[in-house]
Amino acid sequence: MNADEKAVLAANNDFYRAFSRQDLKSMQDLWSATRNIAVLHPGWPPLIGRNAVLSSWKRILAGGMSPNISCIDARANMLGDTAVVICTELLAEGELVATNIFVREDGRWLMIHHQAGPLPALSGPADNDALH
Repeated sequence: MNADEKAVLAANNDFYRAFSRQDLKSMQDLWSATRNIAVLHPGWPPLIGRNAVLSSWKRILAGGMSPNISCIDARANMLGDTAVVICTELLAEGELVATNIFVREDGRWLMIHHQAGPLPALSGPADNDALH
């Protein structure tokens, strides 16, 4: 694992730490202020733009909607100054799969996209190779 992958995975861990600690300030600092950002919370419509995204996090973190959450099996796919992280989110209610996209800005890896949704029930090993 190279230094960029380690830095992206550390930023991803910071996201889940802010989420689980209901730390709105840290959550706000993790998102790009210069790029168009988006979030797809499970069961919500897509939210596009900094105001909509950060307002959603404010409601989730401050409104008692924030679940106890942790991230496992995070893998980073590096694409130059962009990175896509796929991971599993563990919650009391079950597991979700998440995609988190980061961009390098001023030497930091900042989020531009988060999407989480339920994991499908797998019927066997061949499902891992299914195309969608």
